[in-house]
Amino acid sequence: MLAATAFGQVKEQIPRMEKALKENILGFWLPKTLDTENGGYTLNHGPDGEAKGPGTKGIVTQARQVWLFSHAARGNFGDRKQLLDAADHGYRFLRDKMWDKKHGGFYFEVDTAGKPLRPGKNMYGESFGLYALSEYYLASGKKEALELATRLFDLMEAKAHDKESGGYIEQFEPDWSPRAATAVNYLGDPAGLKLMNTHLHLLESMTAYYRASRSPLARERLIELIAIQTNAVVRKGLVACTDKYDRDWTPRLEGSYARVSYGHDIENVWLIADACKAAGVPVRPYVDLFKSLWEYSLRYGYDAEHGGFWYRGAFSRPADELEKSWWVQAEALVSALYMFRLTGDAKYLDVFAKTWGFVDRYQIDWDKGEWWPEVDKRLKGHGDKADIWKGGYHNGRAMMECIGILREMQ
Repeated sequence: MLAATAFGQVKEQIPRMEKALKENILGFWLPKTLDTENGGYTLNHGPDGEAKGPGTKGIVTQARQVWLFSHAARGNFGDRKQLLDAADHGYRFLRDKMWDKKHGGFYFEVDTAGKPLRPGKNMYGESFGLYALSEYYLASGKKEALELATRLFDLMEAKAHDKESGGYIEQFEPDWSPRAATAVNYLGDPAGLKLMNTHLHLLESMTAYYRASRSPLARERLIELIAIQTNAVVRKGLVACTDKYDRDWTPRLEGSYARVSYGHDIENVWLIADACKAAGVPVRPYVDLFKSLWEYSLRYGYDAEHGGFWYRGAFSRPADELEKSWWVQAEALVSALYMFRLTGDAKYLDVFAKTWGFVDRYQIDWDKGEWWPEVDKRLKGHGDKADIWKGGYHNGRAMMECIGILREMQ
């Protein structure tokens, strides 16, 4: 009865979430971030949403915006034509300016007009390219988008898939030749490492690509990624995930590598569940793992007073990076509802309610639009609203997922 009462109270928040999605998030990005001169999106806005100049364009956020507008159109979260037009605007920039016409794949970063600045191929970025193309096809039905997604998938298979150890080699030169293992990749890590973070996003992009293509090989890779994200990246003694690995999945735990990102662990839970649904495999064998990952993050990373999760911390110690990032809160909201739906345990609903209360009060800038990148321990929001790493994908996706789950559940 208590869970039913709490769930009813949470469902009452749907109109507020719809307002956050349509007015605060989509209303911030459209139409002002559409670069009508050069194509793509201008993502370079200060704390008040003020334009800070053209900025450069990275595959990560350009693709994430295509995904955002495509998914919103597919779910009828607003004016479908406006959303599809915005998605098509970004898709054409990916296709015409960011796609390497000689070697294939997406440049990691270009200038505002599309001239390559960092032309190498990084699997974190390529993954978001695949995610965007797949979702745009699902929203628009344009076969050329699926064809380009398949060309990218085939390149990833031929050049990056590690047939011996599983997963993907991550950093390449522009011609897809491997970058020296000791060089620094575009994410700031040694190029020879495999990252939990990269493979987490490969999981979501492969989920979308399989839904779009129904490719048997994509399903194989999706199941392989589920195995990686439920086993290789999990430190069994904690139970929590770490980020850095040698090519054979030997964990690297020296120095700053021995840390836990609560947001990634919680995000991992719901992305695995969604991947299982897409692949048609049971999710129940992983629920015990999900509970353990959540228990660790609740014990060390959760702010029980105000709601929400801190950023990171050392093993088996309270968080010591005491910021609340917008993306961490967004993923926590979705994952908490997934866990409530899987387990029926009201504690996840309580976490959802408290975290949403925190987000509504402190993370969302209801006055100037969008979410603050960070809220500090004094409950003060700060940072630029848009840049080469921050778009509307995490929080926009969270609102769409949460609204959808709450509407479906009785």
